[in-house]
Amino acid sequence: MSRQFDPEQDDDLDEEREPQGRIRTTRPGALITFALVGLVLGWAVRQVCLATGRVPPTVGWLPVLALFFVALIIGSVAWSTYRALHTRHERIAPHQAVNRLVLAKSCALAGAFIAGGYFGYALSWMGHTDADLAKLRVLQSGLAGLAGVLLVTGSLLLERACRVREKDS
Repeated sequence: MSRQFDPEQDDDLDEEREPQGRIRTTRPGALITFALVGLVLGWAVRQVCLATGRVPPTVGWLPVLALFFVALIIGSVAWSTYRALHTRHERIAPHQAVNRLVLAKSCALAGAFIAGGYFGYALSWMGHTDADLAKLRVLQSGLAGLAGVLLVTGSLLLERACRVREKDS
C-alpha cells in the first residue's frame, strides 16, 4: 500500500505536531562501560605485544599534550556556552545547540574510553617499574588517562550547559 504525496496535507501535519523527543543526558553506566572496555583493551596491549614477540609501544608526549589541549577546548566551549545561555540569557541557533550537545556526548564517551585505555596500559606496567622506560610509560599513560578524565569532565559540563529550562522553547 502506498501513500500519495499531498503537499498541503503534509504542511498541516507538521504544524499540528509539536516535537516530543528528548535527548537524555549521558548515562553514568555508558561512561563506566566505555571506561571498562578501554581499561581491558589498554591492559591487553602489553600482553599481546609480549605474546607476539613485539616491543610494547611507548605513549609519547605529543598525544598526551593533544589530549590536554582537546580537554581545554571542550572546557572553554562549555564555559562560553554556560555564560551565553545561563548568565547573559542569550539565544543561540538551534543547530549550534544541537552541535554542541552532540560534541559533548561523543567526547564524553570517547574520553571515557581513552582514559580507561591509558590507565589500563599504565596498570599493565605497574609491576615492572624497575626500568626507566617502564617508568616513563607509566608516567605518560597516567597523564594521558588524566587528560581523558578531564575530557569527560569538560564534556559533561558542556552537556549540562546546553540544558534549557522546561518552559523555554
